[in-house]
Amino acid sequence: MQPSGRVPESTAARLPVYLRVLSDLAGVDSISSEELAAACGVSSAQLRKDLAVLGSHGTRGVGYDVPGLRDALAAELGLEQDWPVVIVGGGNLGMALANYAGFLSRGFRVVGIVDADQLRAGEAVVGGLVIQPMADLARIIRRTHAVIAVIATPAEGAQPVADELVAAGVTGILNFAPVVLSVPAGVAVRDVDLGVELQLLAFHEQQRSLGRDSRREGE
Repeated sequence: MQPSGRVPESTAARLPVYLRVLSDLAGVDSISSEELAAACGVSSAQLRKDLAVLGSHGTRGVGYDVPGLRDALAAELGLEQDWPVVIVGGGNLGMALANYAGFLSRGFRVVGIVDADQLRAGEAVVGGLVIQPMADLARIIRRTHAVIAVIATPAEGAQPVADELVAAGVTGILNFAPVVLSVPAGVAVRDVDLGVELQLLAFHEQQRSLGRDSRREGE
């Protein structure tokens, strides 16, 4: 199935979750919208609306065809091929990402990892890779045809790295550095700031605590 090319960004953000859940349903031929929605943490109405954009409406009384829907989602997300990925930053986070087996099972293959520390060059990484110097970044990207990269550097080094990646032809960046990157139009950046996520959890806990205190005062 060819990608639709007309999926709203809000819907696209939920498609990987649907695909992950469907991929875990080995041996299951069909599933109702209610069951799939509950497993994905969304309402059945939202699920049906999202999947209708893909042209998948399910069958009344039967539900969704699991293998067919899984294939349709993989095609929409561009996962019918393996995507080569380069990681910049060989610290604890970069090494953990390089060793994460879940990338390969979801269609992403780490083809290179580089670090600014010259002393790290040659250090072995999983899968037969070794850490290479920053000077080799553009060459690695050209050789592997990688268009997706991960930035796992300190904040101060992230923008220069992003500039090098863009100049080398990368058009998709997963940024773990706690900084907002400036990139040209046409380059997609997804920010993963673990500190921000923890702060949001702290905010929700505080709100929950304030709610409990308010209820006690009203008793």
